[in-house]
Amino acid sequence: MSLSLESCPALVLNADHRPLSYFPLSLWPWQEAVKAVFLDRVNILSEYDREIRSPGFSMKLPSVISLKRYVQPVRRPAFTRFNVFLRDRFQCQYCGAADELTFDHVVPRSRGGCTTWENVVTACAPCNLRKGGRLPHKVQMHPRKAPRMPTMNELQENGRGFPPRHLHETWRDFLYWDIELEP
Repeated sequence: MSLSLESCPALVLNADHRPLSYFPLSLWPWQEAVKAVFLDRVNILSEYDREIRSPGFSMKLPSVISLKRYVQPVRRPAFTRFNVFLRDRFQCQYCGAADELTFDHVVPRSRGGCTTWENVVTACAPCNLRKGGRLPHKVQMHPRKAPRMPTMNELQENGRGFPPRHLHETWRDFLYWDIELEP
């Protein structure tokens, strides 16, 4: 059975052969990978058995590529809902739940709290509702860890704790999860 083209993304590595990102995993659709090959921007490290063809050309689809030029990682992580969840490992900082996640201002905005790394934590909807617009000491709800800006390395390391559902066998030598990989 031949793989569909859509099921052949390329794992993208930096020039040092580390993934650009673990979570979300740095993947490019097959079209972007092929374009980068033709523009001589990447090296092909591994290929799928699947080929693409034109009248005068055929090529195996790349499954792992590395950039020819090193891309300097961003030093300061962007403040996004996703990155807050990733910093907090997708767990409510009040009760530890992993469902119905929202984010909560430790010092509520109605009381002068800002939307910053140091004042926002992951909270499940029930805890967020229970805390409401009150200060943590008024309701005895304190975050398990004091909120702070994470480093990019911390976010990458946390991301490694959440492997994607699909990992191709050719990616094995470049990723460091202790799980079963798909053929």
